[in-house]
Amino acid sequence: MFAPACWSARRGAVVLLATVLAAGLAGCAGTGERLSSMVTPYKVDVVQGNFISREQVQALQPGMGRQQVREILGTPLMVSLFHGDRWEYVFTLKRPDVQAQTRKLTVFFKDNVMERVEGDEMPSEAEFVASLSSKRTKAKVPQLEATEAQLARFPKAAPANPAAAAPVPQPASSYPPLEASRR
Repeated sequence: MFAPACWSARRGAVVLLATVLAAGLAGCAGTGERLSSMVTPYKVDVVQGNFISREQVQALQPGMGRQQVREILGTPLMVSLFHGDRWEYVFTLKRPDVQAQTRKLTVFFKDNVMERVEGDEMPSEAEFVASLSSKRTKAKVPQLEATEAQLARFPKAAPANPAAAAPVPQPASSYPPLEASRR
């Protein structure tokens, strides 16, 4: 009879303590906001579609076949059943804390031959790579060479002397059979 009463008293004390702490935190202005700002979810970069560079667009020439265009630009993101004479290339990059990038390019065909290209101005590959790394801060490059003072802390290694090295045992010239011979 004594044990259940003891557990009940402990449980009541824990509930009372939790209630007092919750009330105390709720009374502090902005505490919940500060706590929620300390814990932030991980947000991933979302890349959709085909990245088309300025160099790829410049490589396109009127009169190219569909396969040639596909080799330069890749598979189109959208091909409409109702508009079989055009391919849509859409590229979207969404990154946290950075405005989303969206670029569109439409390739028009006539009799299975490329007629013209319309769409946004595409960045060069170098410009696109530079825009990706602009968000990241430059990390401090560590010094990759030890100073004389740092090297002095370690004991000097004995010089390698091949004559003083222990002789390497020679492998056996014949090995025993893998299976016992049957008589």
